[in-house]
Amino acid sequence: MKNIVQVRNVKLGEGVPKILVSLMGANNEEVMENLAYLKTIKLDIVEWRIDHYKDVENVEKVKELLAQIREGLGDSPLLVTFRTAKEGGEKAVTTEYYAELKKAIAATGNADMIDVELFVGDDEVVKEIVDTAHKSGVKVIMSNHDFHKTPEKDELVSRMCKMQQLGADVPKIAVMPLNAKDVLALLTATNEMVCEHGETPVITMSMGTLGVVSRLAGETFGSAATFGSAKVASAPGQVSADELYKILTLVSANK
Repeated sequence: MKNIVQVRNVKLGEGVPKILVSLMGANNEEVMENLAYLKTIKLDIVEWRIDHYKDVENVEKVKELLAQIREGLGDSPLLVTFRTAKEGGEKAVTTEYYAELKKAIAATGNADMIDVELFVGDDEVVKEIVDTAHKSGVKVIMSNHDFHKTPEKDELVSRMCKMQQLGADVPKIAVMPLNAKDVLALLTATNEMVCEHGETPVITMSMGTLGVVSRLAGETFGSAATFGSAKVASAPGQVSADELYKILTLVSANK
């Protein structure tokens, strides 16, 4: 039986997969305007993608805007993510700054979860960020993204198991399929994690048009959450959050 990770009023790993939607914007005005829009759509968790924020290399400005977002969200859970350029994000920063930023965000108490990339640095760096987050009561989604291909099923399982070993509350894998077999590899890896390595919930997705089915079938194969789009998709193949809600509800009602 896999553990359930509770973030405010949301339980990851139980029931219908939860919907995450990315909050993006280059400056404070854009971010807060987009936040107001997100509050009008169906979602469970907001992910602030700070790599889109022009002042992301100023820790104090990030913390100030984070406080405003927290206040604006009310009791909705907030995940804060810096997606590095090598994993599809908007910006490249040093490993040292990445670690400093994530630890500072966790210490504010205004983020419920932070995203930590599995390959952002060596295991010690990753573990240090995780430990700092946990000391602040912040959960960690540990992630890995491949926008070019889908690794073999056993490699996908191995990466998610390593995330668990490094202290991830929720391992997350997103990969690009080149054919239907790749989508099956991702779904099989997801099911294997849940059935054989169920210490944590997992979040998985196969990107692009080929992989859309993986975003809709989480309850069947074991992905605890999926990403929907608001005005703009933050990754290839995302379905709008409102449509996603209807489909996930339909799948759950007929299981």
